[in-house]
Amino acid sequence: MLEDDFGREVSGVRVSLTDRCNFDCVYCHNEGLGDTRGPMEAQDDELSADTIVAFLEVAAEFGVDSVKFTGGEPMLREDLEEIVRRAPDEMEVSMTTNGTFLPGRAPDLVDAGLERVNVSQDALDSEAFAELTQSGAYDRVLEGVEAALDAGLEPVKLNMVVFEPTAGYVPKMVDHVAENPGLQLQLIEYMPELAGHPEWAIDIDRVHDWLEDRADTVEHREMHDRKRYWIHSSDAAAESNGTATSLAASDGGIRTEPVNNQNSGMVEIVDPVGNENFCANCHRVRLTHDGYLKGCLNRNDDLRDIGTTKESMRAAFRETVDTRVPYYGEYMVETEDGEWEINEEYIDTDGDRAPYEYSE
Repeated sequence: MLEDDFGREVSGVRVSLTDRCNFDCVYCHNEGLGDTRGPMEAQDDELSADTIVAFLEVAAEFGVDSVKFTGGEPMLREDLEEIVRRAPDEMEVSMTTNGTFLPGRAPDLVDAGLERVNVSQDALDSEAFAELTQSGAYDRVLEGVEAALDAGLEPVKLNMVVFEPTAGYVPKMVDHVAENPGLQLQLIEYMPELAGHPEWAIDIDRVHDWLEDRADTVEHREMHDRKRYWIHSSDAAAESNGTATSLAASDGGIRTEPVNNQNSGMVEIVDPVGNENFCANCHRVRLTHDGYLKGCLNRNDDLRDIGTTKESMRAAFRETVDTRVPYYGEYMVETEDGEWEINEEYIDTDGDRAPYEYSE
């Protein structure tokens, strides 16, 4: 297993199969690439199944034992089942999807070797969901979650981005997963440096505090230095409504007593923004849909072309790991006034292409 200069082994890869998507979520940063999406039809720059499989075989040579397929929307790839089936046997295979194509395909994906799935779901209300995703596919997403459960992909992890437009929906979503044992919830901190609109960001520590008061058990994971909260469901809808505003508020405390009943669920927070511990525990590199390795989600200035041969892929993989830096605390350094600025030492890092341009 390759190790970078900060002692972090690279044990996982995240592979974007396409930058196409049938949603247009208001917070999307497309795996850190910005708005690169074009027509819905397959584009010439998308990696072929053969190239993706060859890259995974190279990654396996370096001890990588897990791959997560992402997009855009990875299920827009008609050859997804083939790619999953051909992934190295020693790799755990998972996927992040908006869920709309899971009905009808989930069983075949499981047969091909898919082991876990994350489904993006930011609200339990169709109108709110439509506003956030710019789609009318709410019912189809719910069907997708059920299809994944029926196909044996339990637990299904629901991804929810936490920012001003969604903070009020968190209590209801927490109760939802607590009442449905086959579901788990992953609350993802909004990243304004990638998606823009800094005014949408909230203090994620408030969500941590609220969950800690609700939780029966708090588990501390080594991966990304994350916390998991095991929570009993609340039977009081009024309680959820009453705490919704305070999660997004700029002042005031969040205190809710846990309700003791037989239902419980797992809630995990992914909070990378300004979090040096998160970066220090990162063990993953990313492959873009068009064949470039990213050592960090937040960086586009050091992209490495994997080429078309296993020799070039090995070289690109080694170089990507060798030049990784923690985004916060090393590449981005906090100033005395609490702002973040780029460490001059890394400004001259060169990649194999010009950085992707982020949309406004």
